[in-house]
Amino acid sequence: MPCERKPMRYGHSEGLTDVCFDDEGKSIVTCGSDGDVRIWESLDDDDPKSISVGEKAFSVALKNGKLITAVSNNTVQIHTFPEGDPDGILTRFTTNANHVTFNTSGSKVAVGSSDFLVKIVEVMDSSQQKTLRGHEAPVLSVAFDPSDEFLASSSCDGSVAVWSVESQTQVAQWKVLQKSSDVSAAKSLCRLAWLPRSGRVLAIPVDATVQLYDRNTWTHISTLSDDLSTQVVNVVVWSPCGKFLAAGTVGGNLLIWDVVAKLCVERQKHEKGFTVCGMAWHPSGGRIAYTDTEGCLGLLDGVSSASAPTSSSTTQSTKATAAKETNDYDDLFDDDDDRIMDEGMSDSHSPVKKALVEDDDDDDLMPATGRARNRASFLDDDNSQDAASVKLDKLPDEDGSSAILPPVIPAVSRPVYEGPMPTPPQRAFQPGSTPVHLMHRFMTWNSIGIVRGYNDDQDNAIDVEFHDTAIHHAMHLTNTFGHTMTDLSQEAVLLACEGTDELASKIQCLHFSCWDTQKEWMVDLPKGEDARALCLGQGWAAVATSTLMVRLFSIGGVQREMFSLPGAVVCMAGHGEQLLIVYHRGTGFDGDQSLGVQLIQLGRKRKQVIHGEPLPLSQKSYLAWMGFTAEATPCCIDSVGVVRILNRTLGNTWTPVCNTRESCKSKSDHYWVVGVRENPQQLRCIPCKGSRFPPTLPRPAVAVLPFKLPYCQTTTEKGQMEEQYWRSVLFHNHYDFLSSSGYETDSEVQSQAQKEQQELLMKMFALSCKLEREFRCVELAELMTHNVVTLAIRYASRSRRMALAQKLNEIALEKANQLHEEEEQEEEEPAYQSVAQNSLFNHVRRESRGSSQMNGCEDEDVEEEYTQEEERDAEEASETKKPCLNPFKKEAQSPERPSPKPVNREGRANPFKVSSAGKSSGSPAGQSRTTNVLDSMTMSSRKPVALSGTSKQSKAPVLKPLAPKAKSKTQATLLQMTATKASSKKQESQSGTETVKQTPAATPPVSAENTENRKPKTGFQLWLDENRKSILADNPDFEEMDVIKEGMGRFRTLTAEQRLEWSEKAKSESDLKKRKREHGGEEDEQMERDESGAKKKKALDSSAKLSAFAFNKK
Repeated sequence: MPCERKPMRYGHSEGLTDVCFDDEGKSIVTCGSDGDVRIWESLDDDDPKSISVGEKAFSVALKNGKLITAVSNNTVQIHTFPEGDPDGILTRFTTNANHVTFNTSGSKVAVGSSDFLVKIVEVMDSSQQKTLRGHEAPVLSVAFDPSDEFLASSSCDGSVAVWSVESQTQVAQWKVLQKSSDVSAAKSLCRLAWLPRSGRVLAIPVDATVQLYDRNTWTHISTLSDDLSTQVVNVVVWSPCGKFLAAGTVGGNLLIWDVVAKLCVERQKHEKGFTVCGMAWHPSGGRIAYTDTEGCLGLLDGVSSASAPTSSSTTQSTKATAAKETNDYDDLFDDDDDRIMDEGMSDSHSPVKKALVEDDDDDDLMPATGRARNRASFLDDDNSQDAASVKLDKLPDEDGSSAILPPVIPAVSRPVYEGPMPTPPQRAFQPGSTPVHLMHRFMTWNSIGIVRGYNDDQDNAIDVEFHDTAIHHAMHLTNTFGHTMTDLSQEAVLLACEGTDELASKIQCLHFSCWDTQKEWMVDLPKGEDARALCLGQGWAAVATSTLMVRLFSIGGVQREMFSLPGAVVCMAGHGEQLLIVYHRGTGFDGDQSLGVQLIQLGRKRKQVIHGEPLPLSQKSYLAWMGFTAEATPCCIDSVGVVRILNRTLGNTWTPVCNTRESCKSKSDHYWVVGVRENPQQLRCIPCKGSRFPPTLPRPAVAVLPFKLPYCQTTTEKGQMEEQYWRSVLFHNHYDFLSSSGYETDSEVQSQAQKEQQELLMKMFALSCKLEREFRCVELAELMTHNVVTLAIRYASRSRRMALAQKLNEIALEKANQLHEEEEQEEEEPAYQSVAQNSLFNHVRRESRGSSQMNGCEDEDVEEEYTQEEERDAEEASETKKPCLNPFKKEAQSPERPSPKPVNREGRANPFKVSSAGKSSGSPAGQSRTTNVLDSMTMSSRKPVALSGTSKQSKAPVLKPLAPKAKSKTQATLLQMTATKASSKKQESQSGTETVKQTPAATPPVSAENTENRKPKTGFQLWLDENRKSILADNPDFEEMDVIKEGMGRFRTLTAEQRLEWSEKAKSESDLKKRKREHGGEEDEQMERDESGAKKKKALDSSAKLSAFAFNKK
């Protein structure tokens, strides 16, 4: 009885449709572009139940009472069946989902979308998702292997891929389809189908044929075609028994093949010739439902009886099925071939006896339907499962239709390699951009502004919006060239597009900060060279191209240097004078990317900071964002959500500082990063529900995530303090880089950070003491400043841990020696050197002084001296910020402050105050000028008051930085000059310019002790003394500070030999003074050992005079 084609029924509006049966086959479910899902009791149902799921429904799947639909609002929705009640959203994409399908058990759903992704989602827990990446174009269809081990997918990029569900990696790929840009432009929907139950064969529609691939070897084993049909096959579906395969074409043909015989046993024609886009086989196998692109539903009835080629074969097939239900593709072919062999005893066209006695050399003459393998099984059952023989016998092709296939690797060599599989390389992208295929997308989102791109039927334009409108007003640009890449800075907007067959790749720059009227320039790249990535910096632009080149341009359009990359570029970022490039340095394996990074300094001193070292990423992840923090530190984020920042102080290594996944409520949620700040510590990002990218409308809200280093045991007090300390250290390293690069830094914030770090160290020290971890205490002391080590010594002494205090004392001595050596190095620096390094060292010393305030010291002398130091530091800082002035200059009109008065209290003396005698030590240069802190600590363990009294016996204090001291030769010169100038201020008001020339003679008398303790003159000071008259003669209106600055300028013009002569001359004078001091060294030591009150008072008076001199008092 022939197959009966039922009349078509109108079901949906014009457009793509899909169809499926319920589990029992009682209902037909269809969906269409009208956004409705209809449930038909039969084809004659005049009032099918309708469920509205959205604006458009592209695909539908039904199992276990769950109705899954792919809807046009980029979501996959769940409804109950047959009630049709909404049951939530299964997952989201950034664009349309094209196809959905259940696995055999109905526990998982696979979805393919136009954003190149394939997702596998658990139905009962949608947070359990797996994402498969590798396609380079929208996904057409997906199909689950019956055993849930593999998933097949077809794409507009022309490939059909097979994925391992467990490892989420590709295990096979065939380039057998024609490429297209979108699903609507695809030649075929390429609906895939696995053989039921066993899944041994995968059916792929390729042009007008259906190609069958073996699951074990992933090789092509057979091709189904029909000479009477030349139309492209759109969709295929297996019969429940697995013996027949049905196909629908784009021209409306309905074909059914007997897979074993490779014969087309049924042909039906669509009544109007419309494209068949949906097809489903009834669970009983007797009917096939199909839909077309006009929204109509059709039915083929009586398929089982019509699909038998002969009555005898039908009878034998029925008997075989009744005797044994075939659960394996091999068993299916075995039964069929045995039947054919039995019938061949009386059939002249089947010489079975000849086949039985032929040698195995004739195997290549047998058709590739499994008969040769089954013949071997008939002859030798024990060896029938030999894997090599199975795979070898299936290799020969039986017709010329397989000539269109690409060459296939021999099946024998494939299973031999069981190592890691290569990972497809990541494509180039712009940081802060969404995928290019979206009609409305973010082209750039950074700290400067937002660039949006619109490419739809109405408009093709680019909108530029600035966070700070003071930089520039918003701009609307017509995207006539089809730009797909942009970058935005405070100076310009840089755009680029890829080339076509007719047009070259173009680079366009809108230099809106330009002062002339021509604010735009454009450059065409050479033919065959396309832009892949671009970025902007301060005064420059960079473009990476497809020829592994990086081209540099000035912001005005001048071509600059160009260089080659070792691999294809992934992304680039610029900040100030820094250029950061990420590229493929090799082939990754097992889902990992192999990326390299280069960091290039493009300032006056051009250098390569990072030389292509590997970029660390999480396992099985790819780079999602790359750029700089607001403080110019490189930072990267991978697809897993781990944020890493460059640690310049640890050999340019990358430290993980945050994991955005810890803040996500669901596994399908992600954070899209738009910026990173180190001060305050902020990760600025956009939360994306069920997607990796935010939509352009409505405008997404920016959230702020905190940083947290992944240290161990952060729930304990020790772990928390360790994480806080090292995070503070890491996020304040940029101050050193900015200072060395000439940028202004906030000294108050840096001082506060230094104080917080030392407080944390002291807290950890106290905790370790309580836990009796003395060795750990010493390790923490190594990280402390000199002053905080002294506080730790006090704490250890009062805790009666004398062994620990002795160890800490040795560390204190080492740190004091280091400070002394640094000071001596500063004194040896020439006066014409840049003040930046000196100011940085002075700032660090101020921090070390400030860190000692946290212990709440009861000594009033220490507090008084700190007050004086802070006043002087604040005055120096305020004067440094004034433009065009020496940073160490004091204002002539500055209010006078009384000089610090000496304090003399019995039992309350300051143990850390620097005395004048300490500076005139007669000890050899190789010995330390510091004292043993334990000399006083051990004596004062019972009497804290006696601590400060005994410590004054030492020759030099431990807290040496507390002494007011010039930070460099330049500052020493200025202090000396300004002191001289202040002493003669009244004389200047009476005699004018003449008094300025006599200023050196007007210096107030100073004691001999202070004269000896004064720093030796530098070479510049000696030169200035001899050339002062000539400078004043040329510039009679100059004041003292002007004379010094003019002298510095002239001194720099001298040759290196001349400056060296002046330095040697100054050094020789210094040696003479040292020899004089050594002559009276023994007397000085005797005076220091004297503890009488009169001598103490005398020493303090000398210190007060020195302070008055240093503070420029009258």
